[in-house]
Amino acid sequence: MEWKLEREGDYFRIFDEKKNIAGYFAPEYGNIYPEEKTSDVIEEMHQKHEKIPGGYLLLPMVKFGIFSLDNEIELDYLEARIDEARDRILWWHKFIASQKNQNHKIRVSHTDPDMLSINFPISFNAKIPLEKDALLEVLRSTLDFLNNQGLL
Repeated sequence: MEWKLEREGDYFRIFDEKKNIAGYFAPEYGNIYPEEKTSDVIEEMHQKHEKIPGGYLLLPMVKFGIFSLDNEIELDYLEARIDEARDRILWWHKFIASQKNQNHKIRVSHTDPDMLSINFPISFNAKIPLEKDALLEVLRSTLDFLNNQGLL
C-alpha cells in the first residue's frame, strides 16, 4: 500500500493510495512555553525539521452503519451490524494489547457520528525529523500492518 502524509497545521493527514483519508498523525511536540506562542514554536519546529520522539495516530475504529436519523432498519440488519462491529472491536483490542504502550482513547468520530475513532501513541526507536517523508518511513510499517489486518 502506498501512503501519503500531508501537513495541516500541527498534524498530518494520512492518505491511502486511493487518496482517501485513512487517519491522522499528531506529532509529540513536547511542552511548549509560553503557551501563547505554541503555534509559532510548532511552525518553527517544522521549518527546522526538529526531531520528535513519536506522536499519536487517530484512526477510524468501527463504523456501525445504524445511527442515521433517516434510516429505518430491521432486526436482522441490526444484529449483523452489531456482530461486525464486535468483531472489529475485538481485532482492535488484539492490536492494542500487542503494543508496548497500551494507552488509547476512543471517541465518536468528529466527521461521522456513526463511527468511533481510536487514538493511540506511537513511539519511535529514535527521534525522527519533522518532515513528512521521514515520518512516513517510520509510520509505514504500522499503517501496513493495520491495513493487512483489515483495520484501515
